[in-house]
Amino acid sequence: MAKPPRKDAPRGGSARRRTEAAHAPGRAQGESDLGPRLLAWYARERRELPWRSTRDPYAIWVSEVMLQQTRVDTVMPYYARFLERFPTVHALAEADEGAVLSAWSGLGYYRRARFLHAGARHVSRLSALPRGRDEWLTVPGVGPYTAGAIASIAFGEAAPLVDGNVARVLARIFGLEDDVKSTRGMKAVWAVAERELRREDPGAWNQALMELGATVCTPKSPACEACPVRPSCRAFAEERVGELPVVGKKAPPKDEPSTALVLVGPGGVLLGERRSEGRFGGLWEPPRVMGHLEPGEASVAFRAYLGPRAPDLSLSYRANVVHVLSHRKMDVKVYFARTRAALVAGSTPAGDYTRFGVRPHDERSFSRGMSRLALKILEAAGIA
Repeated sequence: MAKPPRKDAPRGGSARRRTEAAHAPGRAQGESDLGPRLLAWYARERRELPWRSTRDPYAIWVSEVMLQQTRVDTVMPYYARFLERFPTVHALAEADEGAVLSAWSGLGYYRRARFLHAGARHVSRLSALPRGRDEWLTVPGVGPYTAGAIASIAFGEAAPLVDGNVARVLARIFGLEDDVKSTRGMKAVWAVAERELRREDPGAWNQALMELGATVCTPKSPACEACPVRPSCRAFAEERVGELPVVGKKAPPKDEPSTALVLVGPGGVLLGERRSEGRFGGLWEPPRVMGHLEPGEASVAFRAYLGPRAPDLSLSYRANVVHVLSHRKMDVKVYFARTRAALVAGSTPAGDYTRFGVRPHDERSFSRGMSRLALKILEAAGIA
């Protein structure tokens, strides 16, 4: 008895898949039309994105760092504003960290901004901008993916790259069986990326793979009927698109409860700058303590925490704010308090904070950089 079709198989006849699969198993580089098909599709269908209209390695570097774990439509306005504020690598290198974090504020994953800043300072001390992949790998914060992107797109070097989109595309086309997040699986993906690289136009090839993964060969509900390389795709031929790539189960994020105080005085709202090490380092937020505290407990905790900055506090609960990171689910209990006393800014460290400042009532963005979590907390208190 014939097996019933897999529930996750793309629509279409199995006879057509057998015909289209003729080139998929075991083909050698150059023996199929995979390259011409993909490059022609990319030239015709690619999205017009601002970083695709430049060969400036600095601008490409900024875009690739911003695009890590962040959607294109989210990145676009930040990219334009960031380059307007820091138009050259030297301008970025000369900026202080607070200005860089402020420009990054709301984009998340702030370690990226710190690495980009450190990398710019490193590059600015060189006699010339790095060109090759190996040179870029010596820059702080630049890994194999970013180095391959800059070298291939800006300088035309035959350098492969692998990100999540590329890994998914290659795993499906070539039927790779190993978990793409494992060491063995990632080595296999990089080997295929190196082998299949179109050396006559590596920048376009790499961008075409990424574009295919972002727009057609998506993690869920891929548009196989619109895929330009479907005739070469082993996963499609074998009705395994829903099974590939193999990805190990991701551990759920750990719960992290905390309590925040939004303290408003005559001059504005009190904010603390978190210590440079650790999560949200160098960013400003309403002061927080770990754990969910009741009003009385919170009042005592914040008075002990803030010292002379905390007058007699009458706390009112406003809301709980949930902020999910890759490995943490932060649940923040937000209290609000108002005081007639002047809030005290200064550089005296307290707890997780190196200093405190006051955000004026009429300054919505705060020039020194705030995390998205901080903005959520202020919004929950009704003063963002």
